[in-house]
Amino acid sequence: MNILFVCNKNPYPPKDGGQIASFAMIRGMAEAGHSVSVAAINTPKHFLDTTAIPANVTALSDYHSTFINTNVTVLGLVGNFLFSKLPYTASRFISKDFENLLLELLAKKEYDIIQLEGLYLCSYIPLLRKHSKAKILYRAHNVEFEIWERLALSTQNPLKKLYLQNLTKRIKHFEKSVLNNYDFLIPITQRDGDTYNNIGNQKPTIIAPTGIFIQDLPQIQQTPRLSLFHIGALDWAPNQQGLIWFLENCWDKIRHEFPVLELHVAGRNAPTWFIDKIQVPGIVYHGEVPNAYSFMTEHAIMIVPLLAGGGMRIKILEGLAYGKCIVSTSIGAEGIPAKNGKEICIADTAETFTNTIIELVQQQEKITEIGNNAQLFVRNNFDNNQIVNNILSSL
Repeated sequence: MNILFVCNKNPYPPKDGGQIASFAMIRGMAEAGHSVSVAAINTPKHFLDTTAIPANVTALSDYHSTFINTNVTVLGLVGNFLFSKLPYTASRFISKDFENLLLELLAKKEYDIIQLEGLYLCSYIPLLRKHSKAKILYRAHNVEFEIWERLALSTQNPLKKLYLQNLTKRIKHFEKSVLNNYDFLIPITQRDGDTYNNIGNQKPTIIAPTGIFIQDLPQIQQTPRLSLFHIGALDWAPNQQGLIWFLENCWDKIRHEFPVLELHVAGRNAPTWFIDKIQVPGIVYHGEVPNAYSFMTEHAIMIVPLLAGGGMRIKILEGLAYGKCIVSTSIGAEGIPAKNGKEICIADTAETFTNTIIELVQQQEKITEIGNNAQLFVRNNFDNNQIVNNILSSL
């Protein structure tokens, strides 16, 4: 089959959760023997010199991208708030240049499947319908309005709360407006699929979590040091909020019990105010690390103190796959049915989050046991090749 993936950012290199999710599907379809093309928005945040893509990656797909300046600006934000009904998060991805790229690709090849990687690409469905007979698959990486709704609920600043509430309302309206314009809905989690059905989806639904290429998994290595770590995009508001919550409510008590214990924080695009905020004793800030796997293997316990978010946290899935012991909130672990206390540790209050980490440090054999169970869980439930086959057999 001829398959066109339409992406709201470059799926390569696969660094953040969205990129990893898209690239896994692109690679999976290509390795299953299908002819894959990619049309990506080349954003400032995920800018890619496409001439630098390695040969083993270009062999997977016919790759095309168009630059769009999607940066948030004060003028753009205010103008959108006053003169548009679209959420600003959606309007930044609407581009005539990208429309032209899609038209060019559709004129050259007849596609059997067009897969939209994310909500804001649904704006292009009328164009795709007009110029292609392909089945259109909308891959919902999360229920977008829930992320902003949760942020609004947990924000204390009244002006920021007011803006987030307005943005949530707009995103929810937009999300509802595109329901059923596609042929198949592909949520990453069953919970997200149920939410879409509850707000009006009537199209066939295929649950397709982000998968792991089992053949790529490393053998579990012994952790060289007893330390905590967090890795994730540090320009993403839920990650910022969760880490600050952890530092303000848990870290002092943990450090009181273990004065030499360290928390290592890694991630790209951290704003200066956030870097300043986490400059406290015991916190080691790394910024963007060249190799996520190498960073993870250096530390014992992964923390994911998310209070907002949606879809699936790909970094948790990677951590499980690498045999890490993870302490997460329920929101952080949504979409990953790992068993609490066996393959992951779930803690939803500051007290339980603190006590769980203290108990793990005191009983280090549990760190190894949970890590071993975690990798076996991923092997049994998140084989990317099987996920790809499930999608294709359901169309």
